[in-house]
Amino acid sequence: MGGSPWPAARAAAYRAGTELAATLGDARSGRPRSTWVPVRECVGSVCAEDVRAPMDLPHFVSSAMDGWAVAGPPPWRLVPGGPPRRPTPLETGTAAPVLTGAPLPAGTTAVLRSERGEAADGLLRATEAVPDGADIRPAGREASRGDLLVPAGTRLTPAHAAAASVAGIDAVRAAVAPRVRLVLTGDEVVEAGIPEPGYVRDAFQPLLPAAVAGLGGDVREVVRIGDDRRRTDEEVAADADVVILTGGTGRSAADHVRAALEAMGAELVVDQIDMRPGHPAVLARRNDGALLVALPGNPLAAVAALLTLAGPALAGATGRPEEPPRWAAAAEPHAPLPGRHRLIPAALADDATGRLLSCDRTGPGMMRGLAGADALMIVPPGGVEDGDPVEFLPLPWSTR
Repeated sequence: MGGSPWPAARAAAYRAGTELAATLGDARSGRPRSTWVPVRECVGSVCAEDVRAPMDLPHFVSSAMDGWAVAGPPPWRLVPGGPPRRPTPLETGTAAPVLTGAPLPAGTTAVLRSERGEAADGLLRATEAVPDGADIRPAGREASRGDLLVPAGTRLTPAHAAAASVAGIDAVRAAVAPRVRLVLTGDEVVEAGIPEPGYVRDAFQPLLPAAVAGLGGDVREVVRIGDDRRRTDEEVAADADVVILTGGTGRSAADHVRAALEAMGAELVVDQIDMRPGHPAVLARRNDGALLVALPGNPLAAVAALLTLAGPALAGATGRPEEPPRWAAAAEPHAPLPGRHRLIPAALADDATGRLLSCDRTGPGMMRGLAGADALMIVPPGGVEDGDPVEFLPLPWSTR
């Protein structure tokens, strides 16, 4: 072992992200960099400041049903409603046609639904009693002016965008996603065709850009450098807010990441993690404040380390709150592994139990188990029994 405990590594990564936000953002406030983003384009961004209603919602009194706006007790004399958006005020004893969602005339005491009224010879009668206020939507029913619609630090969804738009907001202040550079090492990796013995196909180019974007990073460039010490030295110093490297985190003659970090004087924030898979992962900080996340070369180990280190760091860098793992019930027992947490690809059951089932074929270099997973189950060093509560991290692409 000899590394950081898994929970401590995640906490350290989040703190490093918040420190990166202070470095990149307003030095006085410590807030992340932000910019105005049109509401139509804001989905996936992180709110940099609270979004508040600039007006009451709805901002006018409206009808909840098709029918008639009525004033006072029945019967009512029917009068023209006037313009749909600026109806003529009603006098007591009168009524005017109205549609669902339309503004109600001043003087309206209730809305009579179309199926509960009978109109003949210029008069409207009710077939049922109509209490005052029936089917009237008051102004401010959904929100009052100044109410909080979306708090700062929220990852914006289509529903958030729609709520802001309905409130009359055209743009929101959003955190600028950290610029991420992906650096892929490994002389044995090929990018096309069936690999010969001793070579492997690239798992990272199809996987990591979308995964990093799902965690809140802006992947600007993906470069492949093989096992090259000079190129590694260049890439750990590249112009980016976060540099994520795959492979080369071991201590063999072909592994250059640690030597490159040491040569540049980077601060090791996390040097190995007491977890399986993903133990040799590293989180470092350059003198300019940029972060370096070094992932193991095996694909599943890399994903485990990505969610452990890059996920919390990117959350902190964009002003999102630190998100603890979620909980579910384990669908089977997992034996203890003293001193280490295990991150196991798992799927949430499709039945009402919501139990978490581990996937098959989940070796450190395997992708098949991950392809069928919704999450990484976090098995603590003491193991879990069938039905025990167990933590899990949703995968960046999971919809569950």
